[in-house]
Amino acid sequence: MLIVLIGSWAICQAQETTVPEGWKVIDSISGNLDNNAINEKVVIYNTIDSTDFGKHREIRIFKKEKENWVLWECSRTPLLKSDDGGMMGDPFGGIEIKNRVLLIHHSGGSSWKWSYTDKYRFQNGQFELIGYTSLNGKPCEEWTTIDFNISNGQINFKHEYEDCENEEQIITKTEKETFYKKGITLTLEHRRLNEIEIISPKLKQKFSL
Repeated sequence: MLIVLIGSWAICQAQETTVPEGWKVIDSISGNLDNNAINEKVVIYNTIDSTDFGKHREIRIFKKEKENWVLWECSRTPLLKSDDGGMMGDPFGGIEIKNRVLLIHHSGGSSWKWSYTDKYRFQNGQFELIGYTSLNGKPCEEWTTIDFNISNGQINFKHEYEDCENEEQIITKTEKETFYKKGITLTLEHRRLNEIEIISPKLKQKFSL
Protein backbone atom coordinates (compact mmCIF):
# COMPACT_ATOMS: atom_id res chain seq x y z
CA MET A 1 0.00 0.00 0.00
CA LEU A 2 2.81 2.42 0.83
CA ILE A 3 4.29 1.96 -2.64
CA VAL A 4 0.93 2.79 -4.24
CA LEU A 5 0.54 5.97 -2.20
CA ILE A 6 4.05 7.21 -2.92
CA GLY A 7 3.64 6.49 -6.63
CA SER A 8 0.32 8.33 -6.78
CA TRP A 9 1.81 11.36 -4.98
CA ALA A 10 4.75 11.48 -7.38
CA ILE A 11 2.49 11.37 -10.43
CA CYS A 12 0.38 14.23 -9.11
CA GLN A 13 3.43 16.36 -8.36
CA ALA A 14 4.79 15.85 -11.86
CA GLN A 15 1.63 16.72 -13.76
CA GLU A 16 1.11 20.00 -15.59
CA THR A 17 -2.06 21.95 -16.34
CA THR A 18 -1.96 21.03 -20.01
CA VAL A 19 -3.69 17.85 -21.22
CA PRO A 20 -1.16 14.98 -21.34
CA GLU A 21 -0.58 13.37 -24.71
CA GLY A 22 -3.29 10.84 -25.56
CA TRP A 23 -5.55 11.91 -22.68
CA LYS A 24 -9.01 13.38 -23.22
CA VAL A 25 -11.04 15.83 -21.16
CA ILE A 26 -14.49 14.32 -20.52
CA ASP A 27 -15.85 16.97 -18.14
CA SER A 28 -14.83 20.21 -16.45
CA ILE A 29 -16.39 22.76 -14.14
CA SER A 30 -15.43 25.96 -12.31
CA GLY A 31 -16.62 26.91 -8.84
CA ASN A 32 -15.61 27.93 -5.34
CA LEU A 33 -14.19 25.06 -3.31
CA ASP A 34 -12.59 27.07 -0.51
CA ASN A 35 -13.20 30.34 1.29
CA ASN A 36 -11.42 32.71 -1.08
CA ALA A 37 -13.08 34.74 -3.81
CA ILE A 38 -11.40 32.97 -6.75
CA ASN A 39 -13.05 29.96 -8.34
CA GLU A 40 -11.18 26.71 -8.76
CA LYS A 41 -11.31 24.50 -11.86
CA VAL A 42 -12.08 20.77 -11.76
CA VAL A 43 -11.26 18.59 -14.77
CA ILE A 44 -12.00 14.90 -15.39
CA TYR A 45 -9.73 13.06 -17.84
CA ASN A 46 -9.70 9.78 -19.71
CA THR A 47 -6.14 8.53 -19.40
CA ILE A 48 -4.32 6.18 -21.77
CA ASP A 49 -3.96 3.51 -19.08
CA SER A 50 -6.30 0.62 -19.94
CA THR A 51 -7.62 -2.37 -17.98
CA ASP A 52 -10.20 -5.08 -18.63
CA PHE A 53 -12.80 -2.56 -17.45
CA GLY A 54 -11.74 0.31 -19.70
CA LYS A 55 -9.51 3.30 -19.20
CA HIS A 56 -8.58 4.84 -15.89
CA ARG A 57 -10.07 8.25 -15.15
CA GLU A 58 -8.34 11.01 -13.24
CA ILE A 59 -9.62 14.11 -11.50
CA ARG A 60 -7.47 17.22 -11.25
CA ILE A 61 -8.31 20.35 -9.30
CA PHE A 62 -6.53 23.59 -10.18
CA LYS A 63 -6.19 26.88 -8.27
CA LYS A 64 -5.63 30.22 -9.97
CA GLU A 65 -2.38 31.94 -8.98
CA LYS A 66 -1.98 35.24 -10.77
CA GLU A 67 -2.49 34.31 -14.45
CA ASN A 68 -1.69 30.62 -14.13
CA TRP A 69 -3.64 27.50 -13.21
CA VAL A 70 -1.67 25.52 -10.62
CA LEU A 71 -2.39 21.91 -9.72
CA TRP A 72 -3.96 21.68 -6.26
CA GLU A 73 -5.15 18.07 -6.05
CA CYS A 74 -5.32 15.01 -8.28
CA SER A 75 -6.49 11.42 -7.88
CA ARG A 76 -7.80 8.38 -9.72
CA THR A 77 -9.45 6.69 -6.74
CA PRO A 78 -12.80 8.61 -6.78
CA LEU A 79 -13.57 7.65 -10.39
CA LEU A 80 -14.71 4.38 -11.93
CA LYS A 81 -13.08 3.19 -15.13
CA SER A 82 -14.66 3.90 -18.51
CA ASP A 83 -16.42 0.51 -18.86
CA ASP A 84 -17.35 -0.04 -15.21
CA GLY A 85 -21.01 0.74 -15.92
CA GLY A 86 -21.76 -2.80 -17.11
CA MET A 87 -24.29 -3.09 -19.92
CA MET A 88 -24.89 0.66 -19.71
CA GLY A 89 -21.24 1.31 -20.60
CA ASP A 90 -19.62 4.48 -19.30
CA PRO A 91 -20.59 4.97 -15.62
CA PHE A 92 -19.50 8.61 -15.30
CA GLY A 93 -22.50 10.84 -14.66
CA GLY A 94 -20.94 14.27 -14.26
CA ILE A 95 -19.59 16.66 -11.63
CA GLU A 96 -21.13 19.62 -9.80
CA ILE A 97 -20.05 22.25 -7.30
CA LYS A 98 -22.71 23.34 -4.78
CA ASN A 99 -22.01 25.46 -1.70
CA ARG A 100 -18.27 24.70 -1.94
CA VAL A 101 -19.00 20.96 -2.10
CA LEU A 102 -17.78 18.86 -5.04
CA LEU A 103 -20.26 16.21 -6.23
CA ILE A 104 -19.22 13.26 -8.42
CA HIS A 105 -21.97 11.12 -9.99
CA HIS A 106 -21.79 7.53 -11.29
CA SER A 107 -24.41 5.04 -12.52
CA GLY A 108 -24.67 1.74 -14.35
CA GLY A 109 -26.15 -1.75 -14.50
CA SER A 110 -28.55 -3.55 -16.81
CA SER A 111 -31.79 -5.04 -15.48
CA TRP A 112 -30.39 -4.33 -12.03
CA LYS A 113 -29.48 -0.65 -11.92
CA TRP A 114 -27.35 1.43 -9.59
CA SER A 115 -26.29 5.01 -9.11
CA TYR A 116 -24.42 6.94 -6.45
CA THR A 117 -23.04 10.37 -5.67
CA ASP A 118 -19.94 11.24 -3.61
CA LYS A 119 -19.79 14.65 -1.92
CA TYR A 120 -16.43 16.19 -1.02
CA ARG A 121 -15.58 19.31 0.98
CA PHE A 122 -12.15 20.84 1.46
CA GLN A 123 -11.52 20.73 5.20
CA ASN A 124 -8.69 19.79 7.55
CA GLY A 125 -6.28 20.48 4.70
CA GLN A 126 -7.77 17.86 2.35
CA PHE A 127 -10.87 17.00 0.32
CA GLU A 128 -12.90 14.79 2.67
CA LEU A 129 -15.91 12.69 1.72
CA ILE A 130 -18.76 14.26 3.69
CA GLY A 131 -21.75 12.59 2.03
CA TYR A 132 -22.79 9.56 0.02
CA THR A 133 -26.15 8.82 -1.59
CA SER A 134 -27.04 5.76 -3.62
CA LEU A 135 -29.94 4.01 -5.35
CA ASN A 136 -29.89 0.45 -6.61
CA GLY A 137 -32.43 -2.20 -7.55
CA LYS A 138 -34.55 -3.70 -10.28
CA PRO A 139 -37.85 -2.31 -11.61
CA CYS A 140 -40.87 -4.36 -10.53
CA GLU A 141 -38.84 -6.05 -7.78
CA GLU A 142 -37.04 -3.89 -5.22
CA TRP A 143 -35.09 -0.67 -4.66
CA THR A 144 -32.64 0.37 -1.95
CA THR A 145 -31.93 4.03 -1.16
CA ILE A 146 -29.09 5.15 1.11
CA ASP A 147 -28.38 8.68 2.30
CA PHE A 148 -25.23 8.83 4.44
CA ASN A 149 -24.22 12.11 6.06
CA ILE A 150 -20.65 11.16 6.86
CA SER A 151 -20.03 14.42 8.71
CA ASN A 152 -22.48 13.57 11.51
CA GLY A 153 -22.64 9.81 10.92
CA GLN A 154 -26.37 9.59 10.19
CA ILE A 155 -27.50 6.95 7.69
CA ASN A 156 -31.04 6.91 6.31
CA PHE A 157 -31.81 3.55 4.75
CA LYS A 158 -34.94 2.67 2.74
CA HIS A 159 -35.84 -0.62 1.07
CA GLU A 160 -38.92 -0.75 -1.16
CA TYR A 161 -40.55 -3.80 -2.75
CA GLU A 162 -42.65 -3.24 -5.84
CA ASP A 163 -44.79 -4.98 -8.44
CA CYS A 164 -45.73 -3.81 -11.92
CA GLU A 165 -49.24 -3.81 -13.33
CA ASN A 166 -49.99 -2.46 -16.80
CA GLU A 167 -46.52 -0.89 -16.90
CA GLU A 168 -47.19 0.93 -13.63
CA GLN A 169 -44.77 0.44 -10.72
CA ILE A 170 -46.62 -0.17 -7.45
CA ILE A 171 -44.83 -0.17 -4.08
CA THR A 172 -46.03 -3.12 -1.99
CA LYS A 173 -43.82 -2.77 1.09
CA THR A 174 -41.39 -0.22 2.52
CA GLU A 175 -38.74 -0.77 5.18
CA LYS A 176 -36.91 2.17 6.74
CA GLU A 177 -34.09 2.47 9.22
CA THR A 178 -32.01 5.36 10.58
CA PHE A 179 -28.77 4.61 12.39
CA TYR A 180 -25.33 6.11 12.95
CA LYS A 181 -21.82 5.20 11.88
CA LYS A 182 -19.27 7.73 13.05
CA GLY A 183 -15.53 8.07 12.78
CA ILE A 184 -15.18 7.45 9.03
CA THR A 185 -12.62 9.55 7.14
CA LEU A 186 -12.25 9.05 3.40
CA THR A 187 -10.52 11.51 1.10
CA LEU A 188 -10.47 12.34 -2.58
CA GLU A 189 -6.89 11.15 -2.71
CA HIS A 190 -7.53 7.74 -1.14
CA ARG A 191 -11.25 7.14 -1.86
CA ARG A 192 -11.24 3.44 -2.76
CA LEU A 193 -7.94 2.17 -1.44
CA ASN A 194 -9.77 0.56 1.49
CA GLU A 195 -13.40 -0.62 1.23
CA ILE A 196 -15.58 0.04 4.27
CA GLU A 197 -18.51 -2.34 4.81
CA ILE A 198 -21.53 -1.18 6.81
CA ILE A 199 -24.41 -3.36 8.07
CA SER A 200 -27.64 -1.82 9.37
CA PRO A 201 -28.34 -3.03 12.94
CA LYS A 202 -32.09 -3.62 12.51
CA LEU A 203 -32.63 -4.80 8.93
CA LYS A 204 -29.16 -6.33 8.57
CA GLN A 205 -28.77 -4.75 5.15
CA LYS A 206 -25.22 -4.31 3.88
CA PHE A 207 -23.50 -1.73 1.71
CA SER A 208 -19.94 -0.63 1.06
CA LEU A 209 -18.19 2.70 0.71
